[in-house]
Amino acid sequence: MSQHSTSRRQFLKTSSTIAGSAFIAPTFVPAVAGTQRQSAADRLNIAVIGCGGRGGSNLKNVSSENIVALCDVNRQNLGRAADAFPQARTETDFRRLFDHANDFDAVVVSTCEHTHAFATLPALQMGKHVYCEKPLTHNVYEARVIREATLTAGVATQMGTQIHAGENYRRVVELIQSGAIGPVRECHTWVGRAWGRQSKADSEQNKDRVYVEERPTAEDPVPEGLDWDLWLGPAPHRPFNNVYFPGPNWYRWWDFGNGTMSDLGSHWLDLPFWALNLKAPLTIHAAGPEPHAEIAPASMQVKYQYGARGDMPAVEVNWYQGANKPEIWTAAGIPQWGNGVLFIGDDGMLLSDYGKHILLPEDKFKDFTPPKPYIRPSLGHHAEWIHAAKTGDMTTCNFEYAGWLTEANHLGNVAFRTGKQLVWDAENMKATNAPEADRFIRREYRKGWELV
Repeated sequence: MSQHSTSRRQFLKTSSTIAGSAFIAPTFVPAVAGTQRQSAADRLNIAVIGCGGRGGSNLKNVSSENIVALCDVNRQNLGRAADAFPQARTETDFRRLFDHANDFDAVVVSTCEHTHAFATLPALQMGKHVYCEKPLTHNVYEARVIREATLTAGVATQMGTQIHAGENYRRVVELIQSGAIGPVRECHTWVGRAWGRQSKADSEQNKDRVYVEERPTAEDPVPEGLDWDLWLGPAPHRPFNNVYFPGPNWYRWWDFGNGTMSDLGSHWLDLPFWALNLKAPLTIHAAGPEPHAEIAPASMQVKYQYGARGDMPAVEVNWYQGANKPEIWTAAGIPQWGNGVLFIGDDGMLLSDYGKHILLPEDKFKDFTPPKPYIRPSLGHHAEWIHAAKTGDMTTCNFEYAGWLTEANHLGNVAFRTGKQLVWDAENMKATNAPEADRFIRREYRKGWELV
C-alpha cells in the first residue's frame, strides 16, 4: 500500500454528524467525495505497539495485513512476535518507531493504559490509522486530546471494545431506540469483577485471588528482557516489584490504570452509551469505601445524570462493580445475572448481558414482535477498522464515540476519588464545584514525557 501521507481519507465530516450516525445506526458510510480510494486488495503496512497478552491477540487479528514493525518493552514478547514476522522492524521504545513513520500506514496500540495516549497521539498527528485497546486513555484530559486530534486527522480509528461488534448489542440498541419499552429514564449496569483494593465482601467473593493491598517497599529483580523504565513511561518512577508485572494487576494501581471502572466500563457501559445516545454527563456521584491513594477500589458504584438528547428524556445511568448491585437485583426483582445492563422504560424493562437479552416482565412481552434488524452486522471488530482504513468507511467504536465513553468512565473514578458529586462543565473540562478534582482529570508526567 502506498504511504498514507499522500492519501488521508476525510471520513469525519463533523464530530456531531459522525457521532450521531454511529450511535443511532452504525453502518459503514461512504468516504467523502474526492478522496483517493485504495483497492481493497491492497494490504496495509501496520506497526504493532505491544505484542504480548492483549497485544498478541490484536496482532493475530490484523495479521492478514503487512506487519512491518513491532514494538514491546519486553524483549521476550518482542522476540516471539519477531519469530512470526521476521521481516518486521523491531523496537523497544515506541518513540523510536515513529522515527520511521514512512514505513507504515496504520498502528495498533496494545500497551498498558498509562501509555495509550502517548503511542496514539503521534500516530494521529502523522496521519496513521489507529486501533487502540480500551480504555482509550489513562484520564479525562488525555481522552479529550485524543478525541480532538482525531477530528482533524482524517483517519480510521477504533477502540478495542470487541463486544461492540456482536449481534446482541445491535438488537438491544434497536429495541431501545425503536421504543420497545418506551422512553428510558433509568439504567443500571453491574459487573461482578472485584479486582481492586479488597473489602471483606470482596475477599469473600474472590477467595481464589491474592492481592497486595499497599504499595510494596521491596524491590524485586527486573525480569530479563524487560525495560522497566520504558514500561513506566510517563508514570512516576517506582522500584520494580512483581505485583505490577506480569499480568493484569498493574491496572489496579492509579499510576498505571483505573481499576474495573475504566476497564470493564469500556465494554459494559458501551451498551447504554450507544443505545441512549450519551455523551457528557451533567453530574456524577460515586459511593464506596474510603478512597485509597494508590489503589482503585474493588467495589464501588457511580450515578450519572444525563440531560435530554433529541427526543430522548433525561436519564440516570448507574454503574456497580464487585459486591455492589442495584436494589432491584438484590431484591430479586429481576433475574440475578452476574453481569448485566438493565434499561427501565415507561412501558417495561430490558435486561442484557454480552450474549443475550430479555424484555421484562416476560408475560407482558410474550407476544412482542421485535423490529426488523436495521443495524448492519459488523465485519468483525478488527476487520471493520482495516476496511475503513482502506476505503474511508466508518468504524463503530471510532475515537469520537470512544473518547466520550472514556471520559465518562474516568469521571466515575474522579467522583469516587474526590468524594463529591461533581457538577461537570464538559466544554471547559472542569468540575465546577470541585477544583480538587483537577489533579485527577489531568496529571503531571515524569520528566522526559510530554503529551504534545
